[in-house]
Order: sequence, then C-alpha cells, then structure tokens
Amino acid sequence: MDLTLLELLEREPDQYVSGEAISRALQVSRTAVWKQIRKLEERGYVIEASRKLGYKLLSKPDHLSLDKLTELLSTSRFGRTIRLLDEVDSTQNEAQRWAEEGAPEGALVIAERQNSGRGRMGRGWVSPYTKGIWMSLIMRPSTPIHFAPQLTLLTAVALCRSLRRTTELDIGIKWPNDLLIDGRKISGILLESAAEEERIKYVVAGTGISVNLDVSDYPQELLERATSLSIQAGRKFSREAVIADFMLEWEQLYDLYLKEGFGTIQMLWEALSVMLHQIVTVQTPQGDLTGRAVGLHESGALKLELSSGEVKLVFSGEMGQPKPAQS
Repeated sequence: MDLTLLELLEREPDQYVSGEAISRALQVSRTAVWKQIRKLEERGYVIEASRKLGYKLLSKPDHLSLDKLTELLSTSRFGRTIRLLDEVDSTQNEAQRWAEEGAPEGALVIAERQNSGRGRMGRGWVSPYTKGIWMSLIMRPSTPIHFAPQLTLLTAVALCRSLRRTTELDIGIKWPNDLLIDGRKISGILLESAAEEERIKYVVAGTGISVNLDVSDYPQELLERATSLSIQAGRKFSREAVIADFMLEWEQLYDLYLKEGFGTIQMLWEALSVMLHQIVTVQTPQGDLTGRAVGLHESGALKLELSSGEVKLVFSGEMGQPKPAQS
C-alpha cells in the first residue's frame, strides 16, 4: 500500500489529497490511511495533514547514493568496500559479523536507520531514517590489544577535524570521544575489538553523526544535551560529502599512527579538546574523581590532577560537563 499511497500523493504535487479520496482509491478505512501516513513519515517522508483538506507530500527522504559516495571517495582502503543497508539493528553487529567472515581493512557498513543503535556504556542512540550517518568501519591494525584505546582517540580526532572543515562549525572533543558544539553532543563513537594471542584481530569502529536531524527528531529530554550539524549551521549537508571527507582524514591519520605512533594524534586531540585545564568530574568503576584535566597519557588515559597535587590516570569513565579551573 505504501507505493500506491505515495503514487496518489505524488500525482498532486503541492496539493492536498483528501483522506476520503485516498480511502476510496485504496479501498481501505480512513484509519488505515492514517496508519500508512504514519509509516511513511517514519521512513523520512514529510507529509502535512489537514483535518479539512487531507494530506500533502512536502518532501521525500534523501537516501544515500552509493554511486555519489564512491565518486567522492579519495582513499585507498577506507570505504572502498561498502555495504549500504536500509535498516539494521546496529551497524556494529553487521560489521562484526562481516569482520569474522574476513572483510578487508577499511570495509564499511552504513545504514539509513538503526533500530537498536548503541553508544558507550550501552546507551541507545537516536538514529532516524535518512537523517544522519550511522556506520561502522573495520580496522585490522597489527598492534597489541592494550593500544585499542588510542584508536578511539584517533577516530575522534579524524572526525572532529573533518567535520570542522566540512561544516565550518566550532566542534570540539570531550574525553574520550564525544564531539560537542556549545556543550551539546553531535556525534558518538564506539570501538569494539577482538583479540588473538594478545594482539588485535580486528577493531569495529562505530560512528553516529547527527547530520540533518531536526529539533522534532529528538526526545524533549535530549534537546539540552544533543544537537545536529544542520540545526547548528542552519542548513543541510550532503551526507556523502561528510562521509568521504571523514574517510580520507581517518585513513591519513591511521596510516600516520601506524608509522609514527601515538604522539602526533595525542597533540591533535589535546588541541581539539574542550575540557583541558578545566575542573571535571569523572565517574569511574572505582568511584567519582574530581580534578583538573591536564592532558593525555601516551596510553590514551586522561591525566587528572587532584586537589592534593597527585596526577591520576583515568582509563575509562564518564565525564560530566567541565567547569573553568580557578586561577
């Protein structure tokens, strides 16, 4: 029925089609028509409803184009093998299965929507249809497993640098890998790895980027903590261009990391940080820690200077909003 309903709406561009006319043409009840309208809206169609006039199709979902993305890519490995899917539970799950099957380094899973997208700490992720970038990349670095946290920070640096260039927005990183604009989150990163004899077998790096989401796409309780590139910039962005630029920056930094180590990535991360030299509280498995964030350790851990003067290394945790340090 979706296709037939779409045909009816598309026959009258910029015109209302009455619910009675649709009901009669499809030979279904007005309630069934309304349910199908809701399904189309969930698939990214914008439809205006009027109790007196009926329904009018305002816009269609902007699907990702694999041809356009391939044309824009200038990488040698990252994104050169792609699975573009319409709807999945999680791109992480898809990429992990693909990695176990032998997918090459740089293989990329992209979905138009995730039903069970997940972030750090097992949190859900808002992934509306055709509005953002929901993807997972497979990496196969020949490094010890304890270097995996460095790859998380590398991914954050690559994404932040590419988005700043593409959007011209003032985007920064909150430890370890949240990307923020004016304190509100626009991207989440989740790396999950598999090891073999203490070495990394593969890493699946999941990235969710809120590109063209509207205010109406967010639950009310998230609006103070989350935003999108389009909300902040006041315009829409080509998701293919965002992905292509990210892939190039990511591959270049990854190759630099494999060749020269973590030093350059560490300096870039610190330059993009929104919380260095500020007082922060980090929730860790051992309890809350409050202190001044003074930098990154070469392991990727956060260096936190406590009020006693002791510098503590924090390897994992959840950071609250930073507060300016008292001089």
